[in-house]
Amino acid sequence: MSTATPTNWFDAGGSAYAAHRPDYPPALADFLARACSTHALAVDVGCGTGQLTRLLARHFNSVVGLDSSADQLHNAAPAAGVSYQQASAEHLPVAPGSANLITVAQAAHWFDLPAFYAQVHQVAAPGAVIALISYATPQMEPDLQPRFARFYADALGAYWPAERRQVDSGYAELEFPFAEFDYPPLAIERNWTLADTLGYFGTWSAVRRAREAGQQPMLQAYAEALAAQWGDPQRRRAIFWPINMRIGRL
Repeated sequence: MSTATPTNWFDAGGSAYAAHRPDYPPALADFLARACSTHALAVDVGCGTGQLTRLLARHFNSVVGLDSSADQLHNAAPAAGVSYQQASAEHLPVAPGSANLITVAQAAHWFDLPAFYAQVHQVAAPGAVIALISYATPQMEPDLQPRFARFYADALGAYWPAERRQVDSGYAELEFPFAEFDYPPLAIERNWTLADTLGYFGTWSAVRRAREAGQQPMLQAYAEALAAQWGDPQRRRAIFWPINMRIGRL
């Protein structure tokens, strides 16, 4: 086994999530802010460790990050103008008619959408914007992509929850009863080391499920294969995630 290959890369607790999930580009928050006519309050539902929440704070007087996971919120970095609270998407602790922007980043596929949308209508200010945001399967450099694609679709295929299909389709199949409008091309781009990349893979629900099913040897085999392809483990490789969005106005 390569000594450069992390042995705990599949640890997916809140600390791992905060360390390895890719941050959204500032251009995403810039666009969302431009779409809003008023910038008093943004509510980020399913905020996780606050990757998008903190970006929104640059544009709104107040931002509330909500997540049902205490572990995720414990690892959320503080930011001026941001408050975090444990709450489900189906019971938003937000004053009626107060939210100018409601965002959901990489989490809407877990929600009871009819119940969530009922809450959105309750807390949204007139003319508020709602955005369901996701990022697609990462694209690796050409020499790494074929093996990665097989790992993602074949080795992990049986372990992805059914909801993952919604992410892979860019939420195209989700019900979205709002007045939709277009958004510009956006993407997450990173240059990561081997450890960064494996740490990110370790945050995936499919990896957690595979590990729980006794598939640690399969996971480690891919980690070792990727390490062999990577070369110097400190070499930074480009990874690209197209951003998809369903965005509309109430």
